[in-house]
Formats: sequence, structure tokens, C-alpha cells
Amino acid sequence: MRAQDSATAPTPIAVNGSMSTPGTPGAHAGPPSQKSTARRLGTLQAALGVIAFSLTFPATAWGLEGFGPWSLVAVRVVLAALIAGGCLLALRVPLPARRHWAGLAVVAAGVVLGFPLLTTLALQTSTTSHAAVVIGLLPLTTALCSALRMGSRPSRAFWAAALAGAAAVLAFTVQQSGGALTSADAYLFGALLVCAAGYTEGGRLARVMPGWQVIGWALVLSLPLTAPAAALALTYEPVQLTAHSVIGLLWVAAGSQFLGLVVWYRGMAAIGIPKASQLQLAQPLLTLVWSVLLLSEQLTPAAPLTAAAVLVCIAVTQRARG
Repeated sequence: MRAQDSATAPTPIAVNGSMSTPGTPGAHAGPPSQKSTARRLGTLQAALGVIAFSLTFPATAWGLEGFGPWSLVAVRVVLAALIAGGCLLALRVPLPARRHWAGLAVVAAGVVLGFPLLTTLALQTSTTSHAAVVIGLLPLTTALCSALRMGSRPSRAFWAAALAGAAAVLAFTVQQSGGALTSADAYLFGALLVCAAGYTEGGRLARVMPGWQVIGWALVLSLPLTAPAAALALTYEPVQLTAHSVIGLLWVAAGSQFLGLVVWYRGMAAIGIPKASQLQLAQPLLTLVWSVLLLSEQLTPAAPLTAAAVLVCIAVTQRARG
């Protein structure tokens, strides 16, 4: 998730390979044209992360066809940690500096463990469209966490557009679920809070170390918990391997848990946490599209209108100074 410095050097150290570009504030210093290019690249990276995340709920639903919730989450994290650990070893990345371990622990608790577990438990009884309400509220929650944690002060226009976009997405997703609260809502709201905290801390760390190392070390740090948990869960929960369950597991492990977070944290480091978080306003609608295509769920005519409103809000937040 966040890029890691060397254990001894006070400044980030780049390693060989395309993933080693530091996400530091000074990385984009230069002429205005270079800064503009860096912002566009950061926006593209954050958008790619949103696309990867939009597939998470449908992929999780597929995974639950063959795995129990606890085994799906534990195996997912173990596989992602093996991928990340392999990259860290291959590029000979040094251990994180001690001052970053607490932040990495927050990332691991919120993004690596908390959000996947709580949303997977929710999806046992909730549809993906209902669970998308979490994603609809996540940009606003992340911006609030960023303001509290890092002292950012977005403009009034930014907040107005963010609130309007969040309200539009929330109204749409609640309408899709029939407006009724379910027993899964406690899981969903808990997931919302822990993920916003993890995103905020990850974005902060990605300013001082390569973003892929942030998620990589957070995944590796979780192995002492997730490896035994995976073995235990697989013992008690029956497993039925199908094409859907295997594809779903592989996507949430490699796509959502590692590659998506790599580009997401790089994007946040480039354009700022509040603005990057607003790109996620489009995520619930993308999730609904995937739900129709992959899960055969119904999509109401309200979707195009909500999509247009969300795109307007994203445009305003991207132009507003944060």
C-alpha cells in the first residue's frame, strides 16, 4: 500500500523496477507542464484503482459460491501477501523504518483485514447493490478522516460537490435495495469507517515512500495472523471449487487487494487524498454495472441519471482547490 523507505535513510530510496517511483511531494517538482502531467497521471492511476475496486463486490459474491466468508478473506489476504512479498524480495526492498510501522498497522487493520472481512460478512445476506452504499459514502468519510488526520482544508465548493455526490449515490443505492435496512448494515458501516482510516493513513505514507511498498508491507505484516486463520478457516468451512469461486478469489487477492491498491495509493499521493477519494463516487455505479453483467442483477432506469449527477460532482471536486 505505501511505499517504504529504507530502515536507515531519512528519505525515500527508489529501487529498480517500474514500481519503485517514490510518491513524494517533491517527486512532481518542476515546470508547470510537468506538474500538470503528473496530476493527470495521478488521476488516471486513482481511476484505475476505482475500476479495480468496483469489481470487488461481484468477485466476492462469486468467491462465496465456493468458500466460506472467513476462509475467503483469509486466503485472499495470504495470496495477496505472497504476491507482494515476492515483489519486495525480488527488488530487494529494505525493511520499513520503525517510525512507519504504526501507520502500516493502521493500513493492515483497515484495508487489508477490516474492510474485506466486514464486507464479505455483509454480502452473505446483502446484495451487491445494497452493499454499494458503503462505497457511496466512502469518499466523504475519507475526506473527513483526511481533514482530521492531516489538517487538509478543502474549499466550500469541494465540500458542497462532495456532499451532493455522496447524497446522490446514497439515495440511488438505498433505492436499489428497497430502502430497508438489513442486519448487514452494521458490517457495512463498520467497514466504511475502518477503510476510510486505512485509506487516509495509506495516502499519508505514500507521500514519503512508493505506494506499492505501502500495501506490500501491510500485507506482509498481516501474514502472522492470516496464514493460521486461513488454515483454521479451511478446516471448518467447506470448500467447493468452481470456476466462479476460483476467479472471484484470484481477483479479490491480486486485483483488489494488491494491484488496485498500488495504483490507488500512487494516485492519492499525486493528486491528494480528498480529490482522489471523490473519484470513488463513480464506484457504486460501476459496481452495479458489473452486478448486472456478472451476477444478472436488475438495473433500474435511475442509473443513467445518477451517473450523470455523479460525473458532474466529480468534475466540480477536481476543479475545486483542496
